Amino acid sequence: MPLLPSAADGQGTAVARALTSASTLCQVEPVGRWFEAFVKRRNRNASASFQELEDKKELSEESEDEELQLEEFPMLKTLDPKDWKNQDHYAVLGLGHVRYKATQRQIKAAHKAMVLKHHPDKRKAAGEPIKEGDNDYFTCITKAYEMLSDPVKRRAFNSVDPTFDNSVPSKSEAKENFFEAFSPVFERNSRWSNKKNVPKLGDMNSSFEDVDAFYSFWYNFDSWREFSYLDEEEKEKAECRDERKWIEKQNRATRAQRKKEEMNRIRTLVDNAYSCDPRIKKFKEEEKAKKEAEKKAKAEAKRKEQEAKEKQRQAELEAARLAKEKEEEEVRQQALLAKKEKDIQKKAIKKERQKLRNSCKIEEINEQIRKEKEEAEARMRQASKNAEKSTGGGGSSSKNWSEDDLQLLIKAVNLFPAGTNSRWEVIANYMNIHSSSGVKRTAKDVIGKAKSLQKLDPHQKDDINRKAFDKFRKEHGVVPQADNATPSERFEGPCTDFTPWTTEEQKLLEQALKTYPVNTPERWEKIAEAVPGRTKKDCMKRYKELVEMVKAKKAAQEQTLNASRARK
Repeated sequence: MPLLPSAADGQGTAVARALTSASTLCQVEPVGRWFEAFVKRRNRNASASFQELEDKKELSEESEDEELQLEEFPMLKTLDPKDWKNQDHYAVLGLGHVRYKATQRQIKAAHKAMVLKHHPDKRKAAGEPIKEGDNDYFTCITKAYEMLSDPVKRRAFNSVDPTFDNSVPSKSEAKENFFEAFSPVFERNSRWSNKKNVPKLGDMNSSFEDVDAFYSFWYNFDSWREFSYLDEEEKEKAECRDERKWIEKQNRATRAQRKKEEMNRIRTLVDNAYSCDPRIKKFKEEEKAKKEAEKKAKAEAKRKEQEAKEKQRQAELEAARLAKEKEEEEVRQQALLAKKEKDIQKKAIKKERQKLRNSCKIEEINEQIRKEKEEAEARMRQASKNAEKSTGGGGSSSKNWSEDDLQLLIKAVNLFPAGTNSRWEVIANYMNIHSSSGVKRTAKDVIGKAKSLQKLDPHQKDDINRKAFDKFRKEHGVVPQADNATPSERFEGPCTDFTPWTTEEQKLLEQALKTYPVNTPERWEKIAEAVPGRTKKDCMKRYKELVEMVKAKKAAQEQTLNASRARK
């Protein structure tokens, strides 16, 4: 018996003895099996109830061994001792109902019971005939105990257990009752696993983690099953070393082939279960729905982001537009202020002009106009007399030229300058059309009168123009006023300061008239810019001359055509 440790401090037992009337204390050392059990519980941190459970467990194992019921193998006496390798060792010992779950105690107890019953000496004493040597069936009992009592040999036999079902359910069998078809198959194949705590197949309510752990375990299944028991040759029977090596090589190849077939069988089982498992289909649908939801959420987030960017861009555009409108409004207000200031200045200038006009002496101006009128009439009369003398006096060419005819001649000469085709015929025709005297002029009359006008001095030309102006004023009732406005330009005979239009300028003017049509704003300013050296006024005047020339040419052509028709 092992020595017990001494009691710890404070755990001593005090015993009071009533030997005398006075009580005394003495130290007692604890001993015995109950104290030993207490020390064991204390060292293991276990309670008394736990110890009682262990004791009950040991007692139950002993009772199981005592109550082990052996199943008699009916074919025991008919077994061939020479063919012991093909026998069912569990059935021979009467453990067919326990098989690989049998403990070593049960195996020993079963062997003991079989020996007491079937030993040759027992049977011989009972008068049963016994076969000589190893030919008696008791040899099968001995071989069975040898195989099952050795853990290595027992594992080899368990690997090829003849009662084990190696079948794999097909996919068609598992369509309607998946769990009923595959659950017992995985349960019985779990005995080959090197790892303990093999996961169960579960049911329809199993979580994704449990199902994933189950299939991960079986796809990486580590089996201890080996097939050395089925070796056809035993190396112990080899006569030499080379033969023993050859036998080992053949056995290894056979075992590897059978191991490969076993792993293929397990893989087929797992594949069939995975393809038929309704939970996998459910998880895939849930995963698909989850991905679709994530995709929709991502698209929705992207759409919202784009909308936010679009709103921001619209806000920026709106802010820019408002800023631009504000700036334009400020510019417009400034322009209005400038216009108002300009109008005020114009009104002030106009008022000053009005004051200046009112301050002039109207009577003095009228007297001066009257004197100039008399002088102009005198010069005009003198000029008429000189013209009649220069034309030869009488005859058909000495027709009377009124002041209107002279003004019309001057206008026609300006309208149709030198270079015009049939210039003097055109001028004569123009005067015949526009003359109010009714006298028909020929080209010869027009040439003679034009030459006589060229010989006049400048004062006589001024008188002619002024006289024409006075006539216009009388006809239209114009009252003379003292005005500082510039008088309109009039023809003063053959102008000596007029610059004739060159061919290049004429082409530029015609091209500009085509480029800028009538509805073009500021048309004549643009035309003047297109003709270098000419002002807006020059271009307008030249345009009117060209219009008159075209009209006169058409009239002359019509007159010539009518005359030719009359002759015919």
